[in-house]
Amino acid sequence: MTTTDLPQSLLPTLSGRHYTDPGVFAREQERIFETDWFCAVRTADLPTAGTFETVQIGRESVLVARGRDGKVNAFLNVCRHRGARLCTEKSGQVKRAIQCVYHAWTYGLDGKLIAAPNLTGMPDVDRTEYGLTKLAVREWLGYAWVCLAEEPPSFEATVMADVSDRLGGPGEIEAYGLDGLALGRRIEYDVKANWKQIIENFMECYHCATIHPELTEVLPEFADGYAAQYYVGHGAEFGEQIAGFTVDGSAGVARLPGVGEHQDRRYYAITIRPQVFVNLVPDHVILHRMFPLAPDRTLVVCDWLYLPEVVESGVDLDRSVELFHRVNLQDFEACERCQLAMGSRSYARGGVLVPSEHHIGAFHDWVRARTQG
Repeated sequence: MTTTDLPQSLLPTLSGRHYTDPGVFAREQERIFETDWFCAVRTADLPTAGTFETVQIGRESVLVARGRDGKVNAFLNVCRHRGARLCTEKSGQVKRAIQCVYHAWTYGLDGKLIAAPNLTGMPDVDRTEYGLTKLAVREWLGYAWVCLAEEPPSFEATVMADVSDRLGGPGEIEAYGLDGLALGRRIEYDVKANWKQIIENFMECYHCATIHPELTEVLPEFADGYAAQYYVGHGAEFGEQIAGFTVDGSAGVARLPGVGEHQDRRYYAITIRPQVFVNLVPDHVILHRMFPLAPDRTLVVCDWLYLPEVVESGVDLDRSVELFHRVNLQDFEACERCQLAMGSRSYARGGVLVPSEHHIGAFHDWVRARTQG
């Protein structure tokens, strides 16, 4: 299907094989997830030296750990001796060093090789050169962003630019003080759908009136099917009778102190390519991290973030969390329904985008440009 085959109102989507073909997925892993900045770990989850998490980025297992100098480091999770995986746990704590259980090659928290059996008898072995493969790390918004590329792209021209394109500048999101917020709730969703299905769903609101009754009650303008949240600097306004971003529209918790009057009673949604969604409301922030695991499987980790004193007070956050938890479940069910049909001959050439979805075409163009050639 080409643009010339369609009425002017419609644009073509990616073909079905872009969501099912292991070869397509492998190119995406190599040319997108192993090349771009990837939001890997919430830095508060690494509170002390030696705490670590392992995450899957593209085809690589990555070890993210807090160093003795307080900085967050990231390494490929591979021993430089014979290639054994160093850490198989999802998270943990080491005392002073990271040791391979196979031959006891031992690495400092900075990645340097510090010990190995008979190492003193091998004076020609450079301990830095044979240290762990170190990766670029950038801390922003309370998260550690990791890049596997030998020459990482500009963080400002990619991650921060996506935020600026949506909000008009990075200061608008920094006003929410994400790096000082506390985790109120975390829910992980194992979604049986391609990662692009999830991105596309988040980018449009054509489906909102159909499957999101609670959300459109709180944000009435979403009921018209247009993704008004994607106009630069525009936030969807709460309904007149809505007191807070909660499942029943009741009042939430204390407003974040940096939120300006122009941001009050408004919801902002941001897509940060390739795998982050940020949802901003006056009293909390919801951040999704996607971990593509297979052509038809994506792990989505969703964090609800509040002021530390709100979390510490023990106040009931259920009504606040429940709204977007329902939205997530509704969205992911829709994505899984689409995934079931991606191998059909009826979708071999893809589908179509209506005018309120045309901006998804730019995302498709971005994917094509990154993976072709």
